[in-house]
Amino acid sequence: MRRTLSLGLTAAAIAVVAVPGTSAAETQSAKTPSTVRWGECPEDSALPGLECSVLDVPLDYRHPERKTIEVAISRLASTKPEKRRGVLFTNPGGPGGAGLNYPALLKLVGLPQSVLDSYDVIGFDPRGVGHSTPVTCDLTPEQQARGNFPKQPDTLADVAKEATYAKTVAEQCATSKTASLLPHTTTANTARDMDRIRAALGEPKISYDGASYGSYLGAVYTTMFPRHSDRIVLDSNLGPGGYDATAMRMFAHGLQDRFPDFAKFAAEHPEYGLGTTPAQVTAKYYELAARLDRKPVREVDGTLFRGATFGSLYTEAGLTELAELWKALDTDTPLPAQPPAQPWENIENLSSVRLAVICGDSRWPRSVRTYQRHVAVDRLRYPMLGAVTANIGPCAYWPTSPVEPQVRIGDRGPSNILMVQNERDPGTPLVGARELRQAFGKRATMVTADEGGHGVYPFGKNECAKDAVTRFLTTGERPSRDRACAAE
Repeated sequence: MRRTLSLGLTAAAIAVVAVPGTSAAETQSAKTPSTVRWGECPEDSALPGLECSVLDVPLDYRHPERKTIEVAISRLASTKPEKRRGVLFTNPGGPGGAGLNYPALLKLVGLPQSVLDSYDVIGFDPRGVGHSTPVTCDLTPEQQARGNFPKQPDTLADVAKEATYAKTVAEQCATSKTASLLPHTTTANTARDMDRIRAALGEPKISYDGASYGSYLGAVYTTMFPRHSDRIVLDSNLGPGGYDATAMRMFAHGLQDRFPDFAKFAAEHPEYGLGTTPAQVTAKYYELAARLDRKPVREVDGTLFRGATFGSLYTEAGLTELAELWKALDTDTPLPAQPPAQPWENIENLSSVRLAVICGDSRWPRSVRTYQRHVAVDRLRYPMLGAVTANIGPCAYWPTSPVEPQVRIGDRGPSNILMVQNERDPGTPLVGARELRQAFGKRATMVTADEGGHGVYPFGKNECAKDAVTRFLTTGERPSRDRACAAE
C-alpha cells in the first residue's frame, strides 16, 4: 500500500452480496438507508477532512453465515450537497496497497474541486490490508528487501535455485497465523466487499476511480455488479487477466517501452557521467547490471539494481533520482538518501497481500521447466529485465488452488467505462491496456496520452487526458470513440 477503528457492523446489518451463480446483489433496494456511522480515523491516516469506520464482511462469500473479517473504510464528504451526485470509490493500486487515506491524498495532489463537490470520495483498505483484518506471510526483513522480483537467473540452474527460495516463502504463507485468510484474499472477494460498502452506505450505484491493480479491481467489480456501476474510470490498466503470470512478464515489456525516456534524460545531463547519447546510457545499464551481479555495492546487487531502475521509471521525478543512484553505484560513492517510509506503509503486509491476491486470483505454472523456458525466451525478447520477471516465484508452490474460477472480463453491461493510459507505462504497459479495451468492447472508451510513467489521473501532466476524466466524472460526457492525446 492500522488496526483500531471506532465502529464494527455485523454482516447481518447489510444486504447479501452476489456470489457466482446468483444475482442477489443486483436486486438490493436502492432505498436502503446508510448504516455507517463515521468517526475519527486511525492516527496514521488522520488527514484533513477524512472520516473513517469499519464494516464486517464474510471471509468466504460462499458461506456468509460463518467467519467475518473487518474492512476499514473512509470518506471525504462533499461540502456542496446541492452538487453531490453520489459516491466515488477509489483504489491506489497494489495489490496490497492501503487506500484508507487515499481520498485525502487525491485532494492534496489536485483532484479537481468539481469532482470533490460531485461526490463523497470513498477509500478503503482492501481485505487483508492495513486497518482491515490483515494477513501475513511472516516475511523476514531479508525477504521483504527482495521486493517484487525474483533473482536474476544467468543459467537454467539459477531458476532451479530460485525455486527453492520460492517454495520456502510459499510454505511460510501456508503456515502463518493468518493462513486461513489467504485463499479468500482475492480480487473477486474485494469486489464483493465493495458492494457491501455500497449497500451499507445506502447507495444504489457507485462511481469508481482505480489505478494500476485498481484498474483490474474496477474491471472485476463492474463485471460482477454492472447494474450497481455508475461512472467507472480505469487508469494505467492491467490486461483482462489481472495480475497473472502474463502480467508479471509484461513488466519487462514496460521497462523496454519506458527506458528510452530515461536514456534521453541522462544523455542530456552529462553531470551524471552516464553517457552523452541514449545508446551510451543504455550500454551503461548493462555494464552496471553485470558488474553488480558479480560484486554488489553496499548491498545493491544486480537484481536490486534492475528493480530500482524499473521502479524509478514510474514518475518523472524518478528519472533524477535514478540518475543519482546510477552515478553513485558507478563511482562507488555514498548512495543517495532514501525517502522515509510513510506512516501507513507496512512492507511485510503489502508483500503478503500481494502474494495472496496474485497467487489466489489465477493459476500459475507449477513446473520449474516451464519457467526455464520463459526465462530463455524473455531474456532475448526483453533483455533489460525479461530474465528476472520470467523467473519462478512463490505462486508456483502456492498451497491452495483458486477457490473459484477467475472473473472473465467481457462486453456485457452498460457502456460506462473510461480507460486512461500513458503510452510508455513501465508497470502496466500499453499492450495490456489494449487487451482490456478489446475485452470490454462497447462498454469502454480509451484515452491514451503520449507520455511516460505510471498514472494519469490526477497525478500525470497530460491535461488532455486528465480533462477527459474530470468531464466524465462530473458530467457523464465521454469521448465517443477512442482518443489519443499528444504530449504536453
